[in-house]
Amino acid sequence: MSELVGDARQLSPSAQEALRLRAVAALVAGRTREDIAAVFRVSLKVVDNWWAKWLAGGREALVAQPRGRPVGEYQVLKAVEQQAVEQQAVLDHRPCDLGLAGQLWTRAGVGDLIAKLYRVRLTEQGVGKYLRRWGLWFQRPDKRAVEQIPRLCGSGMRRRGQRSARRRRPRAARSSSPTRSASVPTRVTGRTWGAKGCTPVVRRSGNRYSVNAMSAIGTKGRMHFMVFTETFDADVMCRFLDRLVGHFDHKVHLVVDGHSAHRSRKVRAWLADHPDRIELHCLPAYSPELNPDELVNADLKRSLPMRSRARDQAQLAAETRRFFHRRQRQPHIVRGYFGGPHVRYTLE
Repeated sequence: MSELVGDARQLSPSAQEALRLRAVAALVAGRTREDIAAVFRVSLKVVDNWWAKWLAGGREALVAQPRGRPVGEYQVLKAVEQQAVEQQAVLDHRPCDLGLAGQLWTRAGVGDLIAKLYRVRLTEQGVGKYLRRWGLWFQRPDKRAVEQIPRLCGSGMRRRGQRSARRRRPRAARSSSPTRSASVPTRVTGRTWGAKGCTPVVRRSGNRYSVNAMSAIGTKGRMHFMVFTETFDADVMCRFLDRLVGHFDHKVHLVVDGHSAHRSRKVRAWLADHPDRIELHCLPAYSPELNPDELVNADLKRSLPMRSRARDQAQLAAETRRFFHRRQRQPHIVRGYFGGPHVRYTLE
């Protein structure tokens, strides 16, 4: 019998179990208590406890028992509440269906739902433990259009596709240029919680609609904007300039990019009629990093798809306006758009 090196309390539960069984086996074989204590470097009291457990319950009494609280003990949510959140909410609905923001379930979203239903605020780590205990997995969902007709998308569609593939002839590739838009709500990116081994399906509109937005920001945190649905052209630019100068009692210096509407004849004529109200300063070509307002556009596109519940163009325009109104109440964020090294020239 080899000696045990180190303190037995530092061993893993499985190693401690093996140690107890070896010690008891040695006692059964006729070794003395003193020899066992010396070989395994434990006290006589510990050897006596092992032997007493062996006599009382046999081998099962020496098997390692799970440590800590039993699973489910002292949980904040009751079993019926957990089932309601898991089955009736996360698996069967989207957050926007239940009055929450977004179309994908995150730990923060599930935490908001629990707080809304049961007035209990959990940490994201606590919510994650519940989700994993329910057998859910954070995964990338499949997208399906809400306008899709399921009965037309089965095996019959595959047969029609095979027949058309035999008749298809090669054609030249076509390309299109993107339009200037504030956001496209049909884009659903990211992951959501769903049953492990079963990819969740997110229903979103198959129709594409967009709105345009213009904004002007100042170094002191002011923001002015206009949301519109028509194409951005000289008429829209003049309308925006009319609205902008109405908010100031002094001359405005406006930095713009090289868009054709900014350089149009109609805009130049409008500027000539208002020489003391506003002056445009055009940036060099292909230099969007020099325009602080580009960060506003990036902020809008980053924030809106995660929150959007719009089902048509009117709702999308309303959500876009809410974004700008929110930023108008946050001048510290607007001032932060001027913090980049490429745009600090505006502060001089």
